Amino acid sequence: MGKQADGRRRIAVVTTSRADFSHLYWPLRELQEHPSIDLGVFALGPHLAPQYGNTIAEIERNGFPIKAGIECLLNSDTDTGMAKTIGIAIQSLSDALTAWRPDLLLLIADRYEMLAPASVAVAMRIPIAHIEGGEVSQGAIDDQVRNAITKLAHVHFTSTNTARRRVIAMCEEPWRVHHAGAPSLDHLKRSKLLRRADLQSKLRLKLAKPSILVAWHPVTILKNTNAEADALFTALEKAPGQLIFVYPNTDAGSHALIDRTRALVSSRADAHLFVNLDAVTYWSLLGQVDAMIGNSSSGIMEAASFALPVVNVGMRQQGRERGRNVIDSRADTSEILSSLKKAMNLSFRAGLRGMQNPYGSGTASKTIVRVLASVPLRKLLVKAPAPIPRSIR
Repeated sequence: MGKQADGRRRIAVVTTSRADFSHLYWPLRELQEHPSIDLGVFALGPHLAPQYGNTIAEIERNGFPIKAGIECLLNSDTDTGMAKTIGIAIQSLSDALTAWRPDLLLLIADRYEMLAPASVAVAMRIPIAHIEGGEVSQGAIDDQVRNAITKLAHVHFTSTNTARRRVIAMCEEPWRVHHAGAPSLDHLKRSKLLRRADLQSKLRLKLAKPSILVAWHPVTILKNTNAEADALFTALEKAPGQLIFVYPNTDAGSHALIDRTRALVSSRADAHLFVNLDAVTYWSLLGQVDAMIGNSSSGIMEAASFALPVVNVGMRQQGRERGRNVIDSRADTSEILSSLKKAMNLSFRAGLRGMQNPYGSGTASKTIVRVLASVPLRKLLVKAPAPIPRSIR
């Protein structure tokens, strides 16, 4: 492997959904504009699903070169469907990456679908670069997926210095591991966020006070992935103010969760549900609502940049680094309501002014692309063996 005939380094990027595309937007833009890089985007899963907004169109609108759009998402609401989705993606990606064989494959985070491109790349001897390894979210299978991809990867870009140390503790060589920050935060510095009036016009609603953003996903480490949802929805039925829901991830239990959300929205005139919000709209909303509640990583990683009070419910994000804007609550209705009351208290928000986001300040993309454009490819595939502690016999 090495440079292509035109002298450029060929880099493939896999994206599976609206969520990871919003994180990848600025790295993709930097890669596309780099003179020594030939970029190819591989879109799969929810991107091609009409029920999740057919978001491959957003990639096309931004002018990123899509080398393959891969249908692999089963219309299922089970863990078996998730497993079969991985298998279909592996088969399709094997052909797609053979047809456009890259020098490097860039993956992000921890979604179960990412096991497919990682597995294909290992078999095809394509070095893997991984963003957001070394983090912790014990309440989801994402935690195991993230760690698996970390060990399969050859170059790492972590969101925090603690995450970097954790990746190195997994016996990855330090020269491979770069503290870049979370690339989603680049939107704060580089994207033009919508003013309140423009945001209301785009969403076709008036943001009332107080307004609460709700982002809730199945808890995939549990046998019943919606076991914690009962307490949340009971609390939300009693919550004051305007509720703005975003769609859950495509995990086992998501169909039932969507049905439950629709039922709540239909029972409250001040509740709204959005299937898909592009990155700039979502970021703008984070800057305008009064609080956020749920179990989404965006409440941990992105909300801190706006000093936005967040009620993090249940175990999904257990173990993840967080800022002081996050109020943790058990999946208990009374505790959720008490935590929400604290989050809506004006003095609590006033005390967050000037806080720093532990996930960075919006410069990750430049670090990621600088390393991808320059890292020696010949050294990547062969890793040094892990040292064996003397205490192990």
